[in-house]
Amino acid sequence: MNIISRSLLIFATATVSIAACAQTASAPEPEWKKIPIPPLHAFKPDLPKRIVLDNGIVLLLEEDHELPLIDGFIRIRGGSRDVPAAKVGLISLYGQAWRTSGTKTHTGDEMDAILEAKAAKVETSGGLDSTSLHWSCLAPDFDQVFGLTTDLLLRPAFKEDKLTLAKHAAESGIARRNDDAGEIASREALKLVYGSDSPYGRDPEFATIAAVKLEDLSHWHDSTLSGSNMVIGVVGDFNSAEMEKKVRAAFASIPRGEKFVTAKQTFPGPKPGVYFVQKSDVNQSNALLVGLGTQRDNPDYYALSVMNEIFSGGFGSRLFQDVRTKLGLAYSVGGHFGAAFDYPGPFVVEAATKSASTVDALQAMEHQIQLLKTQPPTDTELRNAKDQLLNSFIFNYDSKDKILSEVATLEFHDYPLDFLERYRAGVEKVTAADVSRVAQKYIEPSKLAVLVVGNDAEFGKPLSTLGAVTPVDITIKMPAGMQNAPQGQPE
Repeated sequence: MNIISRSLLIFATATVSIAACAQTASAPEPEWKKIPIPPLHAFKPDLPKRIVLDNGIVLLLEEDHELPLIDGFIRIRGGSRDVPAAKVGLISLYGQAWRTSGTKTHTGDEMDAILEAKAAKVETSGGLDSTSLHWSCLAPDFDQVFGLTTDLLLRPAFKEDKLTLAKHAAESGIARRNDDAGEIASREALKLVYGSDSPYGRDPEFATIAAVKLEDLSHWHDSTLSGSNMVIGVVGDFNSAEMEKKVRAAFASIPRGEKFVTAKQTFPGPKPGVYFVQKSDVNQSNALLVGLGTQRDNPDYYALSVMNEIFSGGFGSRLFQDVRTKLGLAYSVGGHFGAAFDYPGPFVVEAATKSASTVDALQAMEHQIQLLKTQPPTDTELRNAKDQLLNSFIFNYDSKDKILSEVATLEFHDYPLDFLERYRAGVEKVTAADVSRVAQKYIEPSKLAVLVVGNDAEFGKPLSTLGAVTPVDITIKMPAGMQNAPQGQPE
């Protein structure tokens, strides 16, 4: 190609580019951007009817006649955080053996047969702060199913063989608990935040499972069965006046008793440092930075929620856009500034990354945490975060059973029942200055601990780049006589 031809080609290309830019500049605004976005409707959930029985039981009734179903639950204060350290795991065993043992009238197997014929269920469970019964049935079968539920609550028959079966299941879980790196990371993160001996961070061991006796289940049941400890919720196809009469008659014999109170705990947060769990059978790392979060009754809860959304709330968050999209250092990355109802939740920032980029991913996350304190949110970040929180919030309460569950949780933890409405108003009032203020107040990088679960033989940079490394021993403690039992490949 001669010089003249080349010049003509360059001129023609430039002319097309200029024309394209001019066309783009003058292009009309896309039609979808002209669609008006109406303001959110007023949030006023249809709260259940609240009744306090003579013995202190709080009853919440929510009529829903869309389907001929009735679901319900009985939630009782007191859970795994309230048992002695020597018997960690008691509540889980209790929650299983309670239902499988049945009652003094019907064995657990007999209950299974009755409920299966009715396409109904009655289940029991145990958690951190409570134990529960749940039932679900067709409306015409309510009396029979509720009768079984009442019988299970008032006349349980804890049986040795069912406790043994529950123990075998618990021991199997303990033996396999080191199989998955993600589960290890979650477990050890809580231990760092709350302490390995804290009721909020401890785990059952073979010895603590073995220490649970049948009389422990009966004692726990009797010690927590009081009206002051119970919240009952019912939702479905019923008449509230008739349902109230049935519940009153069923539980009138329960004494008021004393309200269960969990012992107060102090939470200093994790000891800063770098903690490492060796797991040589993986080619990627779970990398976390952990600290202490807050409680939901904190007046700054709303601003912290918006801050969290800006920082780590989703695909558009700073953390995701930098660590994953821009730098490509993680398969997944996220975090949350936890807020529990009656104790501080954990503050966790975590990424799953290939082994070679472990340290780089952690440094990138640390950098974003620092920026959270020094870089105020833009108007766009603030608006998007609040929109995402408020537009998703409503889907937590788009059915009557969800509303009942949330209201029961507020009741259980002595929160005001208008807390749901306060949340929306609180988030809407958050300003950029509020976000900067809470970031300065609650985010302290020097108080965070680093936790890595991975294979250090494949790390691109040594973990000691971040500081002195403390190995974390996750070996499963085997009692005498069980040393040769499978341990789930602990590292």
